[in-house]
Amino acid sequence: MARQEGLGDRLPDQGHGCGQARGEAFVNYYFLRARHIACGLTAALALTLAAASPSHAAAKIQHLISPGGIEAWFVQDATVPLIAMEYAFTGGAAQDPGGKPGIANLVANLLDEGSGELDSKAYHERLDRRAIELSFSANRDAFRGSVRMLRDNKDEAFDLLRMALTSPRFDQADVERIRSQVISGLRRDTTNPTALAGRKFLEVAFGDHPYGRQTNGTLESVPTITVPDMKEYVRRVLARDTLKIAVVGDVDPATLGKLLDQTFGALPAKASLTPVPAVEAARPPQRAFVPLDVPQTVITFGGPGVKRSDPKFMAAYVVNHILGGGGLTSRLYREVREKRGLAYSIYESLMWMEHSAVFVGNTGTRADRAGDTIEAVEKEVRRIAEEGPTQKELDEAKSYLKGSQMLALDTSSKLAQALLQYQLDKLPIDYIEKRNAIIDAVTLDDARAAARRLWSQGLLTVIVGRTPQAAAQPAQGAPQKTN
Repeated sequence: MARQEGLGDRLPDQGHGCGQARGEAFVNYYFLRARHIACGLTAALALTLAAASPSHAAAKIQHLISPGGIEAWFVQDATVPLIAMEYAFTGGAAQDPGGKPGIANLVANLLDEGSGELDSKAYHERLDRRAIELSFSANRDAFRGSVRMLRDNKDEAFDLLRMALTSPRFDQADVERIRSQVISGLRRDTTNPTALAGRKFLEVAFGDHPYGRQTNGTLESVPTITVPDMKEYVRRVLARDTLKIAVVGDVDPATLGKLLDQTFGALPAKASLTPVPAVEAARPPQRAFVPLDVPQTVITFGGPGVKRSDPKFMAAYVVNHILGGGGLTSRLYREVREKRGLAYSIYESLMWMEHSAVFVGNTGTRADRAGDTIEAVEKEVRRIAEEGPTQKELDEAKSYLKGSQMLALDTSSKLAQALLQYQLDKLPIDYIEKRNAIIDAVTLDDARAAARRLWSQGLLTVIVGRTPQAAAQPAQGAPQKTN
């Protein structure tokens, strides 16, 4: 089964995951979880452990080119006899046809369900016998894969990956089993306020753009997806020209080069991708209400963000940490949770994609306090947009973001994940070394300008639950496509 990144409507948590374990974008997984206790512990430990703990980040990152021309970022590390590889193909769920969202997700869930001469049972027995961890996932912009193995099992692990990528079986019994699991999840989401809020937010923000679709499909689309649909997706998307690879572990460069050629060399040379237009999220203020008879009202809020390629990205990243990404220390947490007791947790994050960017936050409260919660969030957003952060807040945010990097990259898998994300974000190979200086260069004026840019227009707000105190108006307007 795939890791199911960006499952359906649960928006990616990109930007301020605890310790940024996957680089600036702690890529995707379930929607804005309440992890403030864990984040608070990380904040307390970051500075004390940073100097004492060895970090993989200090290792030399090599730009490896295999004999067959396949490129990878590689860190040779013999500390433990493990190898971790992360890789991605450009495309993801944005390559699903408009009428059939969910194809990429089904492919990700089925690639390890048998390939070549091995049916699903035999394939998984091979994985289990050698303790090989292998998974696939599809987010909006990329089809990703991960494999981790003991050094001595590398030949079999890479061969099983090769088989999955080049000769997936898509046996009908497996297809129907996985399809039923996806449909079951989609049905559960119809009564899940967080899932409904995420789905509605994407609809309001992106309209009919591919980013507005559910990555895991819909109850209408998933039953119509055929094996030929999935085979066509594999043919179009899984190709060498868009492939990015990061490897960390106990293997020498020559051996790794041969393994990469054997694993990926038989894939098509060029992908056949459908162009995805750039899009700017719908402009706030807007509000939408989704009725659902549940005890807790879920509130999702956001608006247009800052793309990773923007020269002012780091200023936005730092000031966003101050507003809502800093766990127990964020302004929103203090105002909404500590001072008013309106919610147990609240979180806000930057989320950037290949063709757009948003900021997005989430909280939950009693239905009779939803209006007060929205008012408190909007008030704090207006305040930081008008006044910006203080110098003390800026200094503390920068100190945390620099110190937490050591904890973020403390295993082979975390470092491989970060190195892959840096490639997807088109960052230089020495970014880890430059990152702290880039953070240090953010001035108070930069942070204040970023706050005005992000939050001066207000919020796109989605409310899911019983009718809140504040009347919710249907969303107006539409996102604007750009050239």
